[in-house]
Amino acid sequence: MIERKRKELKEKKKSGAKKAVEVAKAAEEEEPEVEDMGDVHMDANGNFIFENESGDDDDDDDDDMDLDIGIKETDQDDEDGADDNDDDEEYAKDLDTMEEDSADELSGEEDQVTVAPKKSQQELDDESDESDDETNKIEDIVNEKRKAEFFAPAPEMQEKEDATSTETFTNFRLSRPILKAISDMGYTKPTPIQTRSIPLSLQAHDLCVSAQTGSGKTLAFLVPIIERLLFRPKDTPTTRVLILVPTRELGVQCHSVALKLSKFTDISWSLCVGGLSTKVQELELRQRPDGVIATPGRLIDHIRNSQGFSLDGIEILVIDEADRILEDGFADELDEIIKSTPKSRQSMLFSATMTDKIEDLTKLSLNRPIRLFVNKATALTSRLTQEFVRVRAHKEESKPAMLLALCSRTYKEEVVIFFRSKAAAHYMMVLFGLCGLKAAELHGNLTQLQRLESLEAFRDQKANFLLCTDLASRGLDIPGIKTVINYDMPKSYSTYVHRCGRTARANQSGIAVSFVGESDRAVLKMAMKASTDEIQHRVIPGKVVTRFEAKVEEMKPAAAEVLQEEKKEKEMRGLEMKVKKMENMVEFADDIKNRPKKSWFQTTAEKEASKQLGKDKHNEDMGSKPLTLEDVRTPIKRGKFDGLSRRKRRMRMAKEEDKKEMAAATVAARSAKKASRPGRITTIPDSSKPAAKSNSGPQKKKSSFASEASGVRGKKKSSPSGSGSSSKMGAKSGSGVAKKKISNKKFKSLGKHKRR
Repeated sequence: MIERKRKELKEKKKSGAKKAVEVAKAAEEEEPEVEDMGDVHMDANGNFIFENESGDDDDDDDDDMDLDIGIKETDQDDEDGADDNDDDEEYAKDLDTMEEDSADELSGEEDQVTVAPKKSQQELDDESDESDDETNKIEDIVNEKRKAEFFAPAPEMQEKEDATSTETFTNFRLSRPILKAISDMGYTKPTPIQTRSIPLSLQAHDLCVSAQTGSGKTLAFLVPIIERLLFRPKDTPTTRVLILVPTRELGVQCHSVALKLSKFTDISWSLCVGGLSTKVQELELRQRPDGVIATPGRLIDHIRNSQGFSLDGIEILVIDEADRILEDGFADELDEIIKSTPKSRQSMLFSATMTDKIEDLTKLSLNRPIRLFVNKATALTSRLTQEFVRVRAHKEESKPAMLLALCSRTYKEEVVIFFRSKAAAHYMMVLFGLCGLKAAELHGNLTQLQRLESLEAFRDQKANFLLCTDLASRGLDIPGIKTVINYDMPKSYSTYVHRCGRTARANQSGIAVSFVGESDRAVLKMAMKASTDEIQHRVIPGKVVTRFEAKVEEMKPAAAEVLQEEKKEKEMRGLEMKVKKMENMVEFADDIKNRPKKSWFQTTAEKEASKQLGKDKHNEDMGSKPLTLEDVRTPIKRGKFDGLSRRKRRMRMAKEEDKKEMAAATVAARSAKKASRPGRITTIPDSSKPAAKSNSGPQKKKSSFASEASGVRGKKKSSPSGSGSSSKMGAKSGSGVAKKKISNKKFKSLGKHKRR
């Protein structure tokens, strides 16, 4: 479908080019001299702006793509005209020189990459609140004491001579089948995390392990597990190992590695994840495999509904990407799984951003775990090159054109692109197809078969680009990924670390490019603070962006047609599935009625509540919220202090307060000056008339008892204009009318009585 639309666009371009040539020839004959319109740019509303070569109306498009690192901002903002001259002069000069260099060198259409100026650690620390230092120190001391009581002391590191002696896996004294499988996989030397964790896990210690992405954590827990399973009692088959993973793709990958490591042994593994056949998994679980790799939801389904399967014999529990499973979305399911496993088990937790909060780890019933943090939880490998592309607030609509420019000109193969939503990933997939770029998509709207096909196509290099959501941000090990592009920056720095960890794995280098908007400065500042290397700044020329914007506008009608056709096909498939379901209900009615009803450990309301918790956590990480009618009707406006650092925000707030005080003082001065002026004479008083008596004093009201005793009731006050007499006359006339009415009623009633 996309190929057909792309061919139609090419034919339209050819016919349009021929017409343009004919028109140009005719114009040359009539008007030999044509005025040069200069560069063409696009404003925030999507209108084209023609600029002359003199540069009087030039808006410096290269500056629109400039990087604002949240430290200094020397140019004037086009929207509010705010002047940031109160900032530090050193970094302003650095940015000025960087912009001048980029403006000089971007005369052509090549991207400019420069080194972003970076603050020193002392200056970054000075921006924090000094008033909270004492309270933070006290809290840190209390937390350290609690951690010392909860965690077991880690073994001391060996001396340098002994540490360098562990050069191969043979030093772990592993069995020959495992060593042979490791050598067949191409591994010769263990990584630092494997060197430290494998001996401890062989001794059945509980572990909390954190290491950089791509450091070999999967091998670090699978090798000791398979070594211990080789010496299991083989009289009665029992499931002894359970490995929990947060996503289906990570479970498939972990299962593949486990099969490769145990191919020279008799150890069996079963994969229990969503999207695959439940009946096939039930048959495998009835045979009681030695190890089960599962996602939490499907595992609970088998625990409650598969006959003969339980977790009573579990000896080793491994939670991969433990910080993700410990979040609110998996909390209830994890509690149910922990209750089903024996307390005497060995537990191992692995993640690149592993938490050491006692509140989270106490849920798992750990027995004096050993904490192994090889690197900081926010550390990225030094082989990763980080680049940032500035996207201004009025240039958000240009992001598709900027992405197509990067993928068509600079990064052309082995690229993973992360999006915030499934709809955005699919829409860019359509645009990539219309541009002739080979791409595959990976998100939750696809079936499990389609997900696996996309991964295989990208692994086999049949597709050069993988467009995905955070579904692929954790644990996936695809060799050869050169570039990661963050089309939408996450609000959580840990998510940013996991995304960038898809490249620069296993002693290879990689590049991470991120589109940074006005609201993404906090994550950018954390990345700069945690990075040991210099962060580079990429500028995309304005001419290139304008050219690709025109392409995107040209492809929008074709993309809309493709999406509409896909929608119709989806509806047809849904109707076919309903018809097939009804046919099965009629044909196999007896079997369906006799089948036992499936149960779940939660009610429908509790299940929906836990699902909503997971969605809220995802929206919080991504900085987004579900759209409502008010969000659609009212456009999102940028706040005064959005994207500013703490120091800049305080300075702006102080200026606002000073302005308010000055305005209040001006108003008070004007009102005092106005009050001191003499009043204007509007009427001349008449001296001939006597002054009216003032009734300023309060008059005492007579009690009802006194009025009844004297026989005189209180009279109404008469108005000075003589309205009292008229009111009395009105009262008399009113009473007369009332009497007449009464007499008429009596007369009518008597008349009726007489007629009866």
